[in-house]
Amino acid sequence: MQSWKTLARTPALQRGKYLTVEDHTIQLPDGRTIEQWPWLITPDYVNMAVVTTDNQFLCFRQTKYAVPGISLAVVGGYLEPGENPLQAAQRELLEETGYAADTWTALGRYAVDGNRGAGVAHLFIAQQARRVADIHADDLEEQELLLLSAAQVRVALEAGEFKCLPWAAVMSLALLRLGG
Repeated sequence: MQSWKTLARTPALQRGKYLTVEDHTIQLPDGRTIEQWPWLITPDYVNMAVVTTDNQFLCFRQTKYAVPGISLAVVGGYLEPGENPLQAAQRELLEETGYAADTWTALGRYAVDGNRGAGVAHLFIAQQARRVADIHADDLEEQELLLLSAAQVRVALEAGEFKCLPWAAVMSLALLRLGG
């Protein structure tokens, strides 16, 4: 199999540091050319399953603009320019929860949209997490910090309570990795 080739990129929309839209001219492996293929550029981000020293999963109950109602959510956020994914994950954990973790396991690097871009998700498990500071989150959402058992996380996943795909993915991968 051969990859598609980008022949040209034309800026279509720039909305600050969080969104750029480009029109790409692409060539398919069979030689066909497609013009104005929309491509979304958003910052890469991290999401993590956080397990405390007493084996509880740290989650949020919160609202999000694009998610109807209340959802369970995980810790996460965008990478800053020049920041590697692990540094971003450690920074976000401390800012959003006041926790730090001793053990970090990468669960992978995933394309957000296989055909349109939209950044890359870097997923982690943070283990042996403990409270070390006050929360300094700049999140716009109203949120409540929760501690859930692995069984409660599993039930919440099955019930669709993690309403954003990356959140459900990181929690599912964490349960698989941790044997739950």
